[in-house]
Amino acid sequence: MSSGAGPASRLAWASIGVNVVLSLLNLGIALASGSLAVAAELVHNLSDLVSSIAVLAGIKVSERRSRSFPYGLHKVENLVASGVAILILVTAYEIGSQALRGSPTALRVNAGTVSGVALSTLLPWVYGRYLMQKGRELNSPSLMASAREYEVHMFSSGLIIVTMLAQSAGLRLDRGAALLIVLLIVRTGWDLLSNAMRVLLDASLDPETLDRVRGILAAEPSVSAVRSLVGRNAGRYRFIEAELELRVADLQKAHLVTERLEQAIRGAVPYIERVLIHYEPRSRENTVYAFPLADEAGTVSQHFGEAPLFALVTLSKDGVLLERRVLANPHRDEQRAKGIRVAEWLVKLRVDQVVVREELEGKGPAYVLADAGVRIVLTQAANLATAVDSIRREQHVEKESQ
Repeated sequence: MSSGAGPASRLAWASIGVNVVLSLLNLGIALASGSLAVAAELVHNLSDLVSSIAVLAGIKVSERRSRSFPYGLHKVENLVASGVAILILVTAYEIGSQALRGSPTALRVNAGTVSGVALSTLLPWVYGRYLMQKGRELNSPSLMASAREYEVHMFSSGLIIVTMLAQSAGLRLDRGAALLIVLLIVRTGWDLLSNAMRVLLDASLDPETLDRVRGILAAEPSVSAVRSLVGRNAGRYRFIEAELELRVADLQKAHLVTERLEQAIRGAVPYIERVLIHYEPRSRENTVYAFPLADEAGTVSQHFGEAPLFALVTLSKDGVLLERRVLANPHRDEQRAKGIRVAEWLVKLRVDQVVVREELEGKGPAYVLADAGVRIVLTQAANLATAVDSIRREQHVEKESQ
């Protein structure tokens, strides 16, 4: 999965260029104005330049696979993001120390220095917004970390402008501005470090993504239960692992179901690197039977698709009646493929067996039911009560023979 490597690398190169420009700009302003806050911002720029180079290296390395690392080195991006965060925190310490212990100096403020700081505010604002948008599109934690850094630069440079304007009015705010910049830097650094460490320590995917995946799995008619679902991030990519209980016992059909689910997950959730689905047949504690009825008196219908009613009967493995309900056939009046649509409807109702008097072998409904692991049972019983009693006797005989 390297489709995002090219754009991410180009953006990392652009970030290096922007940081070079900002560093040179703030160097000139610091020399011209003597501002401690601008000097702090210069140190901040230089640390960002180093981190931008590290981000580029992380993006390049994260796409590689080898025999020793068959799943790739995606977490290198998060490792780089944590390194960026540590550099930011170290920078904050150095700036704070200088602000608290350094000797106060008078600022030299003129139109040139104010214009330079204004430019150093505008450039990170424009590029930071663009980089954040692209970082989210590529789901790159290192690019989004860099974008957050540019947001900090925008606020800190704006603070420097206020300091310079205050200096013109006789107010010395340079040291206080430097300390406020330190607080902004510390907050950004801590957020980046905590987010990167969550991924490095295999923290779970966000609940919204897991709920979306769980909904896809539960909506599949062949899935009777989602036993477990876990997911994690590695760099920009996501890894999903699920344990399912399937209604189908045939291995080939089960494999087709898992392939269908994997494609659905990849279509709904971006940047999926791997979907691993474990499955096993459903444990039959209870069985849901569907009977086509000709009337409310319980007469078993001779027809499947045209039956006006369907009785859903749930029996325990010991033959105990747990639930009985009668539903109207929603597809009875349709002109075409009503049998297939009735079969699809019953599959969605999680029916395990369909008990009919009409032979369905070789017909469309039979294929739909078989694909979902629903068994078709022929009966000669004329009414529902007799048919259910027959099933109970078969359960008893089967239990005695075990």
